[in-house]
Formats: sequence, C-alpha cells, structure tokens
Amino acid sequence: MMYRFQILIVFFYFAFYSFSQEIQKHNYKIMCYNVENYFDCVDDSLTEDSEYLPMGMRGWNTTKYLKKQTNIARVITAIGGWEAPAIVGLCEIESEKCLFDLTHYSGLKSQKYKFLHHESPDARGVDVALLYQPKLFKPIHDEAIQINFPFAPTSKTRDILFASGIIPSGDTLHVFVCHFPSRLGGELESEERRVFVANVLRIKLDSIFAADSSPNIVIMGDFNDYPKNKSTLKGIKALPLTDSISTEKLYNLMFEMHSKGKGSNKHQGEWGALDQLIVSGNLLNKKNAFYTQQEDAHFFEADFLLENDKQFLGKQPFRTYVGMKYQDGFSDHLPIYADFWY
Repeated sequence: MMYRFQILIVFFYFAFYSFSQEIQKHNYKIMCYNVENYFDCVDDSLTEDSEYLPMGMRGWNTTKYLKKQTNIARVITAIGGWEAPAIVGLCEIESEKCLFDLTHYSGLKSQKYKFLHHESPDARGVDVALLYQPKLFKPIHDEAIQINFPFAPTSKTRDILFASGIIPSGDTLHVFVCHFPSRLGGELESEERRVFVANVLRIKLDSIFAADSSPNIVIMGDFNDYPKNKSTLKGIKALPLTDSISTEKLYNLMFEMHSKGKGSNKHQGEWGALDQLIVSGNLLNKKNAFYTQQEDAHFFEADFLLENDKQFLGKQPFRTYVGMKYQDGFSDHLPIYADFWY
C-alpha cells in the first residue's frame, strides 16, 4: 500500500512540474544600439561616404570594418546572454551589405537573424535597421516613413523604420526605429527639425491608436534629445511612468533613469538618455500575454564598452575613434534594452 502511495506522489510531482514548465514566463529582449558609423568600404556615389573609404581621411579599410563588425556582434551577444535578443534596432548603418555581413559573417551567424532596412536620403548615407529572429517576430508589414522638411526642402535626414509583426504570444507588435536629426549647430538651433520628425511619427502613432485602442507599440532609437525635451515629451507625447497607466498613451522607460543621471551618452561630463525605449501603455500591464515593466529597462554598461574619462573623471563610452585617432573601440553610445515577458 505504501509503495502505491509513493508512486502516486511521484506521479503528481511530475505532473505539477510539467504544468509549471508550461506556464513559466519566457524572456523576450528588445534592444537598440547606435553603433557609430558602421560603414562598409565600398564607395557609394550617391552619398558623402568618402571619409570612411580606404583612401579617405580616416583610412577606413577592410581590417577596421571587420573589427567593427565583430565588436557589434559581441555587444548584441553579450546583452542576450544565453539567448540573443529577439529584436535589435540599429542606428548609423550605412548599407545592406553591412547588415548582411553582420548577420552572416560575424559571431551572430548562428542566431539566424534576418533584417529590415531601407536606404534613406541621409547625406552621409547612414540609416536605421531592424534585426529580428524569425521564430520570435514574423513581419507582416514594414515601411520607411520619409521626412521632408517644409522649411528646409533641400535638407535630408534618416527615415523612420516602421514594422509590424506577430510575436509568440500571438499578438501584433508595432516597432519603430528612429534616429532623429543631430544637434549639430546647437541644441536650440536644431530643435525645430527634431520636433518636426516627432510630429511626423506622432501622426503615424495616432493612426495606430485610432485602429486599436490598446495596441502593442515599441519606439526605440537615438532621439538626439532627452526624455524631457520638447520633441519626445510633447511631440511624441512619451510620458514618465505613473501609478495610473493608460492603454491609449505612450511611456518612456528611460525617463526616470535619465532623471537620476544615468544615460547612454556622455556630453561634457554628464550622462544622458539620448537613446530611449518608449512603449504603449498596454505593454505595461502584467496581466497581458506580452508585457514589460519599468525595472526591466536598462542601459548596458558592460566594462568592455567603457574607458576612463580623463577630462571629466569617471567612465565614458569607448569609441571607435577619438577625433581622428583610431582606438579600436565600440561606439560613443551605450546600448539600451528591455526585457519583455510572455
């Protein structure tokens, strides 16, 4: 009798274990990284890429290109740990060749990433792109949202990449990858351009909210503005997280961390969140099949991405170049990422 009772206990143990395994949460990482000038070594006659050619002023060559490729792959792999990120937004990618080489001939080869990319009219030829694992994101739509400044018709900037796809929970996820106009010439002098891009993005967002009052939206990129600036706070309407979350609003996962002096970029001794992850309120509901939380968002501050800041003390991003001096680093930006769960 006792023997049968023991068998029964073992049976229920394994039954419970199997059930718990079925309902355990799965991690789904979304990251974004401004890789700082990932140029190939091929001359593009339609863009101003001469600076990053073998005969250019930086002496950019195949050896440096392959090392840059290896470094980017190392960062993505390090963030993923045992499982690579499901989705990766990239800024400052020159070409489809760069993306093909990165996904086929680097340490990322085994991850079987596919990518979405559109050539943009940016004068230097740098674009945004999206890497994704096909088993975790199945695209159903993608497009380049073009930017045309009415007040500066000859000025060109990066497109916004917009993609929608099906994720393992069965939900549709809308993803935007952005690289807003730089602060070259001064923050206030260039602000109008970033506000304009933000308003273009907001129009697209409004169309999504009009079709679905509880959409799943992720906006990521280098905004060249901070969470409290006009373009992000009033243009995109990306709010800080509060106790009351609305499914019809957007929330900036980097807002609170930026306010505490953390960031992805260091300027004149101060860290700030130029790179941000913004999500729709629906993604902040833990009762949903797919969600994230404030504590799931991070700046990736691995030691190998940092070097000593001799001028302002502390640490700073370990760049590929300092001025014209090649130092075999990574980028002037740190990557950002968030853990989602399903």
